[in-house]
Amino acid sequence: MLDFSSLLLAAALSGTCLSVTMFAIWFTAPRASFVLTVACGILVLVAHVILFWQYTRDPDPVLCQTALALLSLGFLIICLSAMQYLGVSDYGRAVVPTLCAMAVCAAVTFLGLDGIGFVITYATVTVLLSAIGAMFWINGSHDRRILLVVSFLGGTCAVSFALCGMVLLGKGQWTLRAAPDNWAERLNSVVAVACMTGLGALTLSLHHLQAQIELKAETMTDPLTGLMNRRGLTSLYGGRTFGPFMAIVMFDLDHFKRTNDVYGHPVGDQVLCRFAAVINKYARTGVDAFRLGGEEFVIVMSRMTEERAYDLASRIGVAFGTEVVPTPLGPLRSTVSGGIGFGGADGRSLDDVLAEADAALYAAKRAGRNCVVSRKGMGKAEPVEPALRSA
Repeated sequence: MLDFSSLLLAAALSGTCLSVTMFAIWFTAPRASFVLTVACGILVLVAHVILFWQYTRDPDPVLCQTALALLSLGFLIICLSAMQYLGVSDYGRAVVPTLCAMAVCAAVTFLGLDGIGFVITYATVTVLLSAIGAMFWINGSHDRRILLVVSFLGGTCAVSFALCGMVLLGKGQWTLRAAPDNWAERLNSVVAVACMTGLGALTLSLHHLQAQIELKAETMTDPLTGLMNRRGLTSLYGGRTFGPFMAIVMFDLDHFKRTNDVYGHPVGDQVLCRFAAVINKYARTGVDAFRLGGEEFVIVMSRMTEERAYDLASRIGVAFGTEVVPTPLGPLRSTVSGGIGFGGADGRSLDDVLAEADAALYAAKRAGRNCVVSRKGMGKAEPVEPALRSA
């Protein structure tokens, strides 16, 4: 027969080591706030195990209430860490029911019905663990194999706590006045140690995976405008074949060098950000925007006819022409030229479509700028109103 006290002490030791590891990781990567939350949750559970171990030796009602409260609180914090990681912001859905359950548990335990208090706590923990598993499976966007393991461990631990409650219910043990000691409790101690250790290891893996994703996003993002950069364009579309309903628009801000020379680079940066904001206004499913560098921008459009692609590019040009940037020398209004390249029925590469868009862009500049040109020469975009101060 397994020694129950040894199992509890093993759980406390395992949780302490895991919590210390989490705190160390958070100190090196403070942005990973969910790791700190996990560490706090595990530390609360360690406190629960220590108090519960003490309760097995000295069955004091206050120890019982405190240990049960810490058990629910610890798993609530771990549930909140999962919500942090997955971007689920409605914390109240977990906090309010758990606090209500903790209050009811404290009340019935105070009245001497500690067996019911254990059942309520086990039910609460079962729901929290089940919620963690479900959230990772439903909301997770990473490797499904990792998420499957997280869901499995959370579900297995939930089942072990559910069994503890079912045994107490089955035996009708409403009043215990001592720590429950049965096969379900012993099984739960083993399963909880194994599952929490596994979940801790997976937390480290998810942290590493998240760090990789954030690093990749940073390398593919233009820091000034927030748009994707040339590397992002190549990563997303470098291996794609451009069919007849795909198009690329290449934009170039008109006389941008003069803007920098006359108004200064800070104003030039504002102009670039204004144009990026205009592009984002017209962003939709199937439209991705990129800043290639300097004053060059590209948008890639999917599921677009040539007429709709031209119309969208023209509207972006007209909208940007109405943007006014205040400067010490007076209001500044700039314009943009655009060229469109299209995919083909036989499929074209990114480089081929970019080359066509680039050629069309130069045609737009030769035509006087402030217009959009496609391979069919559909003419100019509607001119904007006269600039207050044109760049």
